[in-house]
Amino acid sequence: MRAKIYKPAKNAMQSGRGNSKEWVLEYELETARKPEPLMGWTSSGDTLNEVSMSFKSREAAISFAESRGIEYTLTGDHNRKVKPRSYLDNFKYRPFEEEK
Repeated sequence: MRAKIYKPAKNAMQSGRGNSKEWVLEYELETARKPEPLMGWTSSGDTLNEVSMSFKSREAAISFAESRGIEYTLTGDHNRKVKPRSYLDNFKYRPFEEEK
């Protein structure tokens, strides 16, 4: 079994950072997904891809995976870059080259 441990990024549809504080452990696909012959829905042979576990810290997720003997890949954290600006900066004149 292989799993991936990551910290999810903020969804494009939300303005806050509510679901992006916890680390997530998800199992990777063991079998390929294929359409079901009767209804045409996408199905898979294993049900572990439906499991998603949340942890408060990266170390907790790693220790859980190691205690169960699960191979894992660790994805880095999404760092947020904030440029502090005042309200007045919205109305300042900046030449085109400086806007980047």
